[in-house]
Amino acid sequence: MLLVTTAILPIVLILAAGALLRRRFITDPGFWRGLEWMSYRIFTPALFVSSIAGTDLTIVPIGPLLLSLAVPITAVAGLIVILRRPLRTDGPQLTSLVQGAVRINTYIGLIFATALHGPQGVATFALASAVVVPLVNIICVSTLAAYGDKSTTPRRIPVWREFLENPLIQGCAIGLALNLTAISLPAFLSATLGMLAAPALACGTLIAGAALHFNFRKRDVIDVSLAAILKLVVLPLAAATIAIPLGATGPTLTSIVLICAIPTAPSAYILASRMGGDTRLMASITGAQTVLAVATVPAILALIDQFAR
Repeated sequence: MLLVTTAILPIVLILAAGALLRRRFITDPGFWRGLEWMSYRIFTPALFVSSIAGTDLTIVPIGPLLLSLAVPITAVAGLIVILRRPLRTDGPQLTSLVQGAVRINTYIGLIFATALHGPQGVATFALASAVVVPLVNIICVSTLAAYGDKSTTPRRIPVWREFLENPLIQGCAIGLALNLTAISLPAFLSATLGMLAAPALACGTLIAGAALHFNFRKRDVIDVSLAAILKLVVLPLAAATIAIPLGATGPTLTSIVLICAIPTAPSAYILASRMGGDTRLMASITGAQTVLAVATVPAILALIDQFAR
C-alpha cells in the first residue's frame, strides 16, 4: 500500500498532467524540448551527483551489479536480432524492437527507487544506471548503425562520443569521484546542487507523460507485445535470477530489478529519428510500456521480494 501511495499514484497523476498539458495548454514542442534538455542535462545529473557523493557505497556489491545487468540485457538484445527472420521484421522495425526491449526511462525508475529506499535507493539506482546507460547506448547505436534506414539519416555520432558525452554517465562519474576521494563540497555548492536536483523527478515524469503516443497498426500488436513482455517481464526476472544467487539484497537487488523492469524512454524516439529507425513503432512501444509499467513494476518487485526471502 505504501508503494501505491508514494510511487504509483504520483506517477499516474504526473504522467496524466504531462499528457494534458502537452495536448491542451502547452502545445509548443519547443517548450517540451527545452524542458527535456534541462531535465536530461542538468536536473538528473545533479541528482546523481548529490546522491552518489553522499552515500556509503561500500555496501553495494559491484560484481553482482555488473553481471546481473549486463548479461540479461545483452542476451535479450541478441535474441531479438536472432528472431528477425521468424518475426519478418525489416531493419528499422528491428531497431525499434531492440530499443523497446533494453532502453530505460530513468525518471520513472528514480521515483520508485526513492519511494522504496530513499537516498540510498537513489544512489544505488544511479550506480545501476552507470552500468545500463552506456551498455544500452552501445547496443542501440550499434543496432541502428547496422539495420537503420541509411538513406534518411544525417551524419552519425560515433558510439564512443555518445558514451563520453552522456550527461547521466558524467553525473555518475562526478558523484563517484567525490565519494571515493572523500571531497566535501562547500556548503553553497552543495545547496546549489540540491536545488538543481529537486526538479528532476517531477520534470522527467511530466516529459514522459507529454511524450505518450499511441498509433497502432495490426502488425504493431505483435511488435509492441513482444517488446513489452521482454522489457517489463522477462528482463527483470532474468536479472533477479542472476542477482539473488550472487548475494544481492536490499537496495542493490531492488535497483537491479527496477532498472530492468521500467519502460523504455521517450529518448528512444529521438535516437530512432536520428539514425533511421521506425519512429512510429518506437512511439507506440514507448507509450504502451509507460502505461503498462504502472502495473507491472510493482507486481515484479513484489514477486522478487517474495522469492528473495
